Amino acid sequence: MPTTESTQTGWLRNMRFSGFSVVMLGIVVLFVVVLAPSLRTLIQQQHEIAAKQEQVAAAKADVATKKKDVARWDDPAYIEAQARDRLLYVYPGETSYLVIGADGRSTDSGATTTTTTDAGTPVSTEVQTPKVDWVSAMMSSVLKSGLSDQTSSELVEPEVSGTGTSK
Repeated sequence: MPTTESTQTGWLRNMRFSGFSVVMLGIVVLFVVVLAPSLRTLIQQQHEIAAKQEQVAAAKADVATKKKDVARWDDPAYIEAQARDRLLYVYPGETSYLVIGADGRSTDSGATTTTTTDAGTPVSTEVQTPKVDWVSAMMSSVLKSGLSDQTSSELVEPEVSGTGTSK
């Protein structure tokens, strides 16, 4: 009697498992289930160890650099050079010059530029007198803010006389 079975069910019916193969398959599945979390933890720890080793190597390099810097300060010639450069120290009898460009101009590698403030306005070479008595303005500001019931957002900075803008 020829029955028409699909090929997929036919080979599945022909497979026979012995008791030993079922036990071994169960042990393999149990092994994977038990060890998979441990393997994941092991891999994470290996990555953490590698990252910490990189941090230690960077810290050792930084310590070596700092030791070199400290060793430089043991050299009297280095200390002298730093004092001359940073603090503008000179020996007795030497003359120190601080060169500032004429007319508010400074030269930088041959190019002449006008010196400006952070706001972009040119720096004046003339001495100017302030238009505001800053002592009385400060005292009035302190008294107003200390004795007022207004909040800090309600208090407004005073206008500078002559310009009409808040400062």
